[in-house]
Amino acid sequence: MDAADADDDRDARLGVDVGGTFTDVALVVDGELTTAKVPTTDDQSRGVVAGIEAACDAAGVDPGAVVEFRHATTAAVNAVLEGAGAETALVTTEGFADAVAIGRQDRPALYDLSAERPAPLVPAERRFEVDERATTEGIERPVDPAEIRAVADALDGDCESVAVAFLHAYAHPDNERRAAEVLREELPVPVSASHEVLAEFREYERTATTVADAYVTPVVDDYLARLDERAADLGLPPVRVMGSNGGIADAGTVRERAVTTLLSGPAAGVVGAGRFERGGDAGLVTFDMGGTSSDVSLVRDGRAERTTDAEIGDHPVGVPMVDVHTVGAGGGSIARVDEGGALRVGPQSAGAEPGPACYGKGGDEPTVTDAAVVLGYLGADTTLGEGLDLDADRAEEVMEDLADEAGLDTVIDAAQGVYRVANATMARAIRGVTVERGHDPREFALAAFGGAGPMHAATLADRLGIETVLVPPGNGVLSALGLLSADERHDATRTYRTGLADADPEAVESVFDDLAADALGNASEPEAATVEREAECRYAGQSFELAVDAPEPFDAATVRERFHDAHERARGYRMDEPVDLVTCRVTATVPGEPPDLAYEPEGDPLLGKRDAFFESGFYRAPVYDRARVPVDVTVEGPAIFAGGESTVVLPPQWTARADEQGTLVLEASEE
Repeated sequence: MDAADADDDRDARLGVDVGGTFTDVALVVDGELTTAKVPTTDDQSRGVVAGIEAACDAAGVDPGAVVEFRHATTAAVNAVLEGAGAETALVTTEGFADAVAIGRQDRPALYDLSAERPAPLVPAERRFEVDERATTEGIERPVDPAEIRAVADALDGDCESVAVAFLHAYAHPDNERRAAEVLREELPVPVSASHEVLAEFREYERTATTVADAYVTPVVDDYLARLDERAADLGLPPVRVMGSNGGIADAGTVRERAVTTLLSGPAAGVVGAGRFERGGDAGLVTFDMGGTSSDVSLVRDGRAERTTDAEIGDHPVGVPMVDVHTVGAGGGSIARVDEGGALRVGPQSAGAEPGPACYGKGGDEPTVTDAAVVLGYLGADTTLGEGLDLDADRAEEVMEDLADEAGLDTVIDAAQGVYRVANATMARAIRGVTVERGHDPREFALAAFGGAGPMHAATLADRLGIETVLVPPGNGVLSALGLLSADERHDATRTYRTGLADADPEAVESVFDDLAADALGNASEPEAATVEREAECRYAGQSFELAVDAPEPFDAATVRERFHDAHERARGYRMDEPVDLVTCRVTATVPGEPPDLAYEPEGDPLLGKRDAFFESGFYRAPVYDRARVPVDVTVEGPAIFAGGESTVVLPPQWTARADEQGTLVLEASEE
């Protein structure tokens, strides 16, 4: 049997996650995990291919033997955050062209007289109004196709994408549907229609989400086209892409609705961490610290918390997505002294080029990673990704400069200060998804991953009273590994407003049936899909809704009681008031097959010892090879566990042990 025949007999599955600093690869071949971490490139597809080739070389597998290729991309979110999306036009109802600029009256910085709203993704000169009108009751004035053709003539050659958002199109889309048809006939650019993107009320949010879809669709389409071409050259199967909702979809589906990929990477990490949830805890707080930012979220009963009320770059996006709170604190976050003499960390990042000073690639500003080198958590012999060896002398030089600027006595004081400030930022983020939402973080375990997460996790847990930290196998590339654990998911929603007391069960059931057909229509295996239904409800007079499971067939009394219970859990009280049904939602899920990872440690795990600084001073800490730690052998802190893509720091008064899956379980001492 030759090498090609041997590859044919192997089950090789591939997940690739593109981050702001690194591109992470997880390759699972017959249960054995091989990882790779390479710098992210300007054209992300080049970095993806480089990472795939590195992982396949390390595993001794030809890329053509891969049977499944899944991907999480930052193409969409980068386009929004960097203002690098398509030149987009908006066609809307007469009198509503400025809705995306006016927004709502809420002000994030109420007392800041210099605060400015973010510029709309569509400038005023590319916003067009047409003479049509629909009400909640039906079409009042039909759209004139000739007027739409005139708009198309004005736009021809002057835009790369078009968004169409008409008043009340979520309820009566005929005018909007006809306008989109004409524009698609007349213009060679993608057209996003609000009734297809987000068939929900609230004009500003629906219009803003549709504009965001139009803004990123050409970017994502171009990127996936390049990736498809490069992947085909390697002999890889067609790529499937992670959506913001925590589910996988075919690239063709994603290219038609690119707004669903805005939180692609963070969602993959949360899904991957959720696989390691243990019984006995209220759930997991997931903590993903990469090179540029940190993402935190909650997983309960194996399901990631989701939201439809999110903002990306201060632009509202109403499609379902994993509820992730992001802060600008990562390994590459730059430390500085502000005008008041206080030490600050982030949100500015050194990125991958030039990166932290210790990368030796020309970086000259102190970062969190440089602080970790000075504190001894990372050693001069630590390798971070392909071709990145640490320069401890450069790290100390920039930290010494920071100490002088901040008026600190020693370089250790500066490094410890950077470490503490970064941890304080991340602790606030964790409190934001727990304490501020009525959850006690002490009842959860903390799942730490990302290239830098396990280095900070135990110290963060101490600050929050969390007693258990889980560091899953492949934690440095867990978003890539999470791709292989994800189900396929498709969502469909529609606003349908009625009081539950007056709801016609047959009419509501008809709405759910239509939504189920839409969701299943995008599924790769509709016959294997399960369908979940939710009803978003609120008390009469309230402004915002809570989602509850909707029974089949629809029963108003059951939904009402579930809403009362949900409201009491979320808000602490229930009311003797009528309940309104606002929005119906359906999710079709095709179950995935998470890889069964083998953990078979061999050899002496002790690599040596290193001086590492903790709160009470320097310790001579043993350094262990993470992949060789025996199962259920307790290690007393302080200690450091070195891995191929991340480092785990175990402080004094903590213990660690590896379980049967290879998860490193860190526990606070009872003393």
